[in-house]
Amino acid sequence: MSVPVFLITPPFTQLNTPYPATAYLKGFLNTRNIASFQADLGIEVTLALFNRQGLQDLFAEINNSIASEDTARIIALKDDYIQTIDEVIHFLQGKNPTLAHRICSRDYLPEASRFAQLDDMEYAFGKMGMQDKAKHLATLYLEDLSDLVKECIDEHFGFSRYAEKLGRSANSFDELYAALQQEYTFIDKILIRLLRQHVETLQPKLVALSVPFPGNLYTSLRCGQWVKQYFPNIKVVMGGGFANTELRSLTDERVFEFYDFITLDDGEAPLENLIAHIEGRIPKEQLKRTFTLVDGRVTWFNNKACADYKQGDVGTPDYSDLLLSEYISAIEVANPMHRLWSDGRWAKLTMAHGCYWRKCTFCDISLDYINLYEPIAAHTLCDRMETIIAQTGQTGFHFVDEAAPPALMRSLAIEIIRRRLNVTWWTNIRFEKSFTRDLCLLLKASGCIAVSGGLEVASDRLLQLINKGITVAQVAQVNRNLTSAGIMVHAYLMYGFPTQTAQETIDSLEMVRQMFQAGILQSAFWHLFTMTAHSPVGLNPQLFNVKKQSELVGSFANNDIDHIDETGADHSLFGYGLKKSLLNYMYGLCLGDPLQKWFDVKVPKTKVPADHIVNALEQDQYVAAKPTDKVIWLGKAPTVEIVTKSKKGNQWQVANLTFQTRKEKGAIQVGVEQGQWLAAMLEKLSVHNLKIYTLQEVKDSYAAAGLEDFELFWDNKPVNTLHRFGLLRL
Repeated sequence: MSVPVFLITPPFTQLNTPYPATAYLKGFLNTRNIASFQADLGIEVTLALFNRQGLQDLFAEINNSIASEDTARIIALKDDYIQTIDEVIHFLQGKNPTLAHRICSRDYLPEASRFAQLDDMEYAFGKMGMQDKAKHLATLYLEDLSDLVKECIDEHFGFSRYAEKLGRSANSFDELYAALQQEYTFIDKILIRLLRQHVETLQPKLVALSVPFPGNLYTSLRCGQWVKQYFPNIKVVMGGGFANTELRSLTDERVFEFYDFITLDDGEAPLENLIAHIEGRIPKEQLKRTFTLVDGRVTWFNNKACADYKQGDVGTPDYSDLLLSEYISAIEVANPMHRLWSDGRWAKLTMAHGCYWRKCTFCDISLDYINLYEPIAAHTLCDRMETIIAQTGQTGFHFVDEAAPPALMRSLAIEIIRRRLNVTWWTNIRFEKSFTRDLCLLLKASGCIAVSGGLEVASDRLLQLINKGITVAQVAQVNRNLTSAGIMVHAYLMYGFPTQTAQETIDSLEMVRQMFQAGILQSAFWHLFTMTAHSPVGLNPQLFNVKKQSELVGSFANNDIDHIDETGADHSLFGYGLKKSLLNYMYGLCLGDPLQKWFDVKVPKTKVPADHIVNALEQDQYVAAKPTDKVIWLGKAPTVEIVTKSKKGNQWQVANLTFQTRKEKGAIQVGVEQGQWLAAMLEKLSVHNLKIYTLQEVKDSYAAAGLEDFELFWDNKPVNTLHRFGLLRL
């Protein structure tokens, strides 16, 4: 078997679902008739370690004298771990659901330090089903073993962030280079054994390593090092998110002891040109967005005559070759959004390349992966979804957009419903006013279960400084619309933005507390602001009243910038308290407690009124109808019955329209002629028809039927209640 291109995701990214980069590239190569094979070495290494033989080898490798009290306990219970590991992995793969009963009995799995947190989390998982609780217990069991590996075998081990410290903000390559000169670790040996099997079987011309995060960097270097040592005729290229952000000013020649090429940004055209170069069809000068070594110096080639491919032409992600049935669904914590990331199979797709907003001052908006915005047609997206469903049997989709465009989300939802696709999906958004009640109802009907978005600093002054284009009140209203429709909301939160004061940090926490208290936010996560080289803040720090600590540019990774904020607070004082408060708020705990409770240092009292968010939600949200608004009917045809009503000796007829949904039955009464027109109009407005009517066209139809006072009829209570049954204005 000989395959020209071997696509690799090195350890470790996710255990529950493949990271999509290699599937995207394989789908593109299919369109160019270039054969390829892909492997997620993260899941392969995990499965090779966490099985009966793998644990026997692991325990044999450990020097008992160096173990702490906790790992000494694990070692003492090694026979119990070896006996149970295969069944636990099968359970987490969804192959042995009945084991949940034994796991939940708490006398089946050996338990070490990770289980100590159960006392604090019982209130959350006590409300969950047995399968979920068993998944969480099994996850803690694996994390105990992970701690053992980290303490006794490999200090850099982690399921999703392996050797991340070595790769994060590594301005110098020295530390990584020194680590790569050491003997293989126990994990390295497993990795290289699996890599050797693939390479010897495939005999590729090119090994392509996708490195999305710092936690994948070390293992990618180990892979490249081994290939270049034992198969020097095979070329090695590295690309992916880490290179795109960190390696744009690379000058360290030593990196090319491990890779032959490094490509940046969209990988399709650079990879195609690289294959052509390796096959001798084009010179290296025609490479696209590619670093390589020329006469011992790092050299950049970018053939601008070679255009990038349009998103509609890159093909459908191809998940073949991957061990789709072997991935492990874990529940690490009870955070509902974090669970989506770690539990279940999610095929990754993108609605649009780049960001349609591309103005946020903390974001790398100067880079093409953000700045070049190109949406994909809804019908193309649905075609790709159907292809992936047929290939994988999975109907869950995570759209990994920087910020999914509301208009495209609307078109996608309509197309999903029109095709009667039974899918479940979630994505990232901006909390903008386009997310009306009716749009949220449409998204929910199409299978959308959750969104995540940047509330960031939860301060109107700072949101304006960030150029986020939203206000806290607007976020609250959008979150209310989403939550009311049954869509879970996760907020990304930021503290430490330039000039942010202690008062603003506490006021931001109060805003978040009120959103949880109002029930319009289900999940959130705080992170500390980091200045990056390609953001407006990093490019022009003086505009934000901060200073770079150093102008030095390293020879390796250059993205995160240390900075001095002379006007802001000491943000290191707030991190623990902010995160602890969120953990409680997500479970509905301590929502009435003073904010000082969460901090070990004195903090200012909030200046935000206690009813600020409630008042924002009570503001008049009426938006005047526009003639160009789209009107769609998602429901079934109503039954129409003409009934006679009487009052004080007078009799008249009305039309009784009865609506059936999956959850309820409802009815409205209107005039006979209006009722007959409405029933016929709803049939025309059905989402399953190709034509979508505007509100003006609906009004014209009403007038053509000889009826009067359209606004009085359309905006009156009976018709206004029909959104519950599927009448939407978009």
